[in-house]
Amino acid sequence: MTSTPGPIDRRTLLRMSGGAVVGGAFAAGLTTLPAHADTDQDRPKRQFRAMWISSVVNIDWPSKTGLSVEEQQEEFVAWLDLARELNLNAVISQVRPTADAFWPSEHEPWSQYLTGTQGEDPGYDPLAFQLAEARKRNLEYHAWFNPYRVSMSEDPDQLVADHPGRLHPEWVFGYGGKLYYNPGIPEVREFVQDAMLDAVARYDIDGVHFDDYFYPYPVDDLDYPDADTYQEYGRGIDSIEDWRRDNINLLVKEMGERIHDLKPWVKFGISPFGIWRNASSDPLGSQTSGTESYDAISADSRTWVKQGWVDYINPQIYWQIGLDVADYAALVPWWADVVADTDVSLYIGQAAYKVTSGVFTDPKELSQHLTFNQDYPQVDGDVWFSAKDVRDDELDAISLMAERHYSRPALSPLMKHLGGRAPQAPVAMTARRISGGIQVQWGHRGAVTPASYAIWRLKGRRLPTADDLADATCLVATVRASGARPERWVDTTAASGKDYTYVVTAYDRLGHESEMSRALYA
Repeated sequence: MTSTPGPIDRRTLLRMSGGAVVGGAFAAGLTTLPAHADTDQDRPKRQFRAMWISSVVNIDWPSKTGLSVEEQQEEFVAWLDLARELNLNAVISQVRPTADAFWPSEHEPWSQYLTGTQGEDPGYDPLAFQLAEARKRNLEYHAWFNPYRVSMSEDPDQLVADHPGRLHPEWVFGYGGKLYYNPGIPEVREFVQDAMLDAVARYDIDGVHFDDYFYPYPVDDLDYPDADTYQEYGRGIDSIEDWRRDNINLLVKEMGERIHDLKPWVKFGISPFGIWRNASSDPLGSQTSGTESYDAISADSRTWVKQGWVDYINPQIYWQIGLDVADYAALVPWWADVVADTDVSLYIGQAAYKVTSGVFTDPKELSQHLTFNQDYPQVDGDVWFSAKDVRDDELDAISLMAERHYSRPALSPLMKHLGGRAPQAPVAMTARRISGGIQVQWGHRGAVTPASYAIWRLKGRRLPTADDLADATCLVATVRASGARPERWVDTTAASGKDYTYVVTAYDRLGHESEMSRALYA
């Protein structure tokens, strides 16, 4: 049965809303009061939830080289369906693992991890396909690039003949069995940015993502073969170590600026190694004693945050609570303090793979990480490595985590510094029972076209308030705007014989939230 709110007199509305009516809300039959109820920390309204889908050496996708187009696409869709099943709201998909491309790039060859042969056209555009399928499921799509790794082999002859590393042998060096672009050469730094920005310009992605590979991780006592590069391009910097860090700082700063010059709404994030520096080396460092990325791979990740060169930082805190050398319970507070009073969001990298490998033996370890995070409001979410370990769910560790912490959908955190503005409230039309559930229909109006919508369901028939939308307890779905008139969604979980109240909210692509629609009853 379709029903809409009947007339409500002002006295009743004031009583139901705690004594205040704001702006045009009275005409819509709704309040727009600030939320003040205690929220359920296990059901946050906004939380970034993603998993890494790794392509290098076919870790996650494709599962092996040489699959047909249909097989590759079916595999990727399965990853997205898993993300939705777990109430994730984003995927971070690796599209440039080794100076190659998962799209028809003008700068670098097709990736060997698609067909088994570098430079061979896979027969479709994987990045375009991935993005379109993610959109259907209202998942943010962050394209994951590795800036400087050229090959998992140190032999340049393994590269296709027209690879930039073959055409410019002076750009690359071998180290530890792999081949890398030399970060100290300005022309290289510009080229790798151009290669990655090609995807930003041509595809409507939501984010650009780097992982922790900048200079290679040290191998024994082997030094990088870049002394001559330092002599030529040292820029007057006193030590080669500081110069290397400055090379990476320039890459991060310039890449962030160029992304936002091109598309101000695209988020730029980096997932560094979890330890910047230990307090024993630097009073600003963490109470840890592990590898320091500042020195080991020239990654001054604290500076990236403090300078605002990134929109989010996603440290890989891949250790258990209580581990002496790198205690999760020491590193989360340290990173929370780093991002405090900045515009940079903090997402924690979670090691699902360490359950699979047997390092984490407590099935509740991962769930306890998210419980611990709740004491630090700077933590805006988590990213899981990697997709296959999420799927394998060893010890039921992912299931235990999801049951407690991901029982409801969540909206992505808002990044106000990237601009955007909220759409007008959706024009709610009908909620009616059909075969298989309750169908909710709505439309939109105004200058800002919504990118997505959230549907909220309350038990019984009542006037919703902002408190009902303060956490995700009543959030039953998020959907991508289809452009249909009207938009439709079917609640297949609604129980027969029970009354419900529905409202819909609209969002721009950066997550700015509209006011509620008027209530619909069914």
